[in-house]
Amino acid sequence: MGFKVGQKVVYPNHGIGTIEQIEQKQIGATLLPFYTLRLAANNSLVLVPVSNATEVGLRSPISSGECEMLFKVLGDDFSFPANDWKDRFKDFSEKMRTGDIFEAADVLKHLTYLSHLKPLSFREQRMLERARYLVISELAAVCRQPECNIEPRVEQALTRACAKHDRRPARARAAGAAAGH
Repeated sequence: MGFKVGQKVVYPNHGIGTIEQIEQKQIGATLLPFYTLRLAANNSLVLVPVSNATEVGLRSPISSGECEMLFKVLGDDFSFPANDWKDRFKDFSEKMRTGDIFEAADVLKHLTYLSHLKPLSFREQRMLERARYLVISELAAVCRQPECNIEPRVEQALTRACAKHDRRPARARAAGAAAGH
């Protein structure tokens, strides 16, 4: 899947960027094409080899139709995360690395819920902020709305998810925790 100059793309764990150019770079004796990607988050440039774009996880943003699906997913109940913070952090890190916005939304939901129960560790707090940024920035770009319009909708969805989770029968919660979900 090739990207064009001017196209918006998502770079895993960094969010939305724009392909500024596709340029040839000399690597050893070979000329290789690279995407020059400007990240919206910090205006930095990233070079991604065209041949590695798929492995790196470079992708198109979700469709506008998927925006509503993402809001719905954010508002849905969820399974219990692992009790051990190291296992949980490993699981969440893997989800974030996929570059899949629905996986980032899942991490955002879990960490938001946990943050209401207890203070998060520094690493989990950073991951929560990263997941929130990725979800809000992609929704804002795709819905063509400023982030300040998207944030309250994301917060409302997260509040719904946490409330649904709290209303689960105690037995279901215990079974989920015992199964490590």
